[in-house]
Amino acid sequence: MKNFDASLRESDLFPLRATGVETCQINFGRLCNQACTHCHVQAGPAREETIGRETLDECLGMLARTDVATVDITGGAPELNPHFRGFVDECRALGKHVMVRCNLTVLLEPGSEELAQFYADRRVEIVASMPCYLEENVDAQRGAGVHTKSIEVLRLLNSVGFGRVGTNLALNLVYNPAGDALPPLQSGLETDYRRELADRYGIAFSNLLTITNMPIGRFRDRLEESGTYEPYVRKLIEAYNPAAVPGLMCHDTLSVGWDGGLYDCDFNLTLGMKCDHGAPEHIRDFDLERLRNRRVVTGLHCYGCTAGAGSSCGGAVLDDAQDAMEAPAQ
Repeated sequence: MKNFDASLRESDLFPLRATGVETCQINFGRLCNQACTHCHVQAGPAREETIGRETLDECLGMLARTDVATVDITGGAPELNPHFRGFVDECRALGKHVMVRCNLTVLLEPGSEELAQFYADRRVEIVASMPCYLEENVDAQRGAGVHTKSIEVLRLLNSVGFGRVGTNLALNLVYNPAGDALPPLQSGLETDYRRELADRYGIAFSNLLTITNMPIGRFRDRLEESGTYEPYVRKLIEAYNPAAVPGLMCHDTLSVGWDGGLYDCDFNLTLGMKCDHGAPEHIRDFDLERLRNRRVVTGLHCYGCTAGAGSSCGGAVLDDAQDAMEAPAQ
């Protein structure tokens, strides 16, 4: 299959380089109260990989020394880490904007009853997994009963102001396809979500983000079991859109693993592909000057972020015009 760097060369976009470090995405580990079928980090209740205090202190030291504006906390379910709340408070004390990627149901775990208010008080931006408004689709992807629990938590978040007009408490929902398809246009799907969640459950939210399933981790396992891994990757390659490349999250985001390793994105973290080409590989060696213009480590999975309208942790890369979904022929 076609090498991603070859496509970049043909588009006169090689090599792919970062343009700065505006966001530090910190992966708290693979421990999670769910085991979703699409999870690229293969998180679950039995996983033991989790970030420690020493690594978190290294992250805080870096944040204190630099103008990195946003801390993007992900997992697994980062809320299960005993240092999570203290770390959020320390980041806010440094004046950083904090985002948490939340699976929603973790707020119903014992000891998490006050998390919704905790988030509201610290003005944390929530990015919540919600792959569909239909119960059967959510439960098929994320486990039996997850839809009902997710609706309960979304109502709880609405009750403390998240997703409500005028509160400035962002509640963003994340859609990813149930199978081996590209996401539909983000704006059109957001309209459907707003209507259905409001009409069915009285739920409001800020934005919908569409994210392509990456052919790695647990989703790759599913593809290989069904014999559709190679067809799916070919689909991504055929949908390569050079217009999506400038908006990739690796341009201004740096990922820190639970072991302190530095990666160009959370997908590279899953694959063990640390920063390279002269850039430091560990948070203890953080050097902003060497990282802000680093050459990004690429692989076949990068086609997932550049297919059609593009995909990133912030949703679709391109505006939702139809031509954004029409990748040029390769």
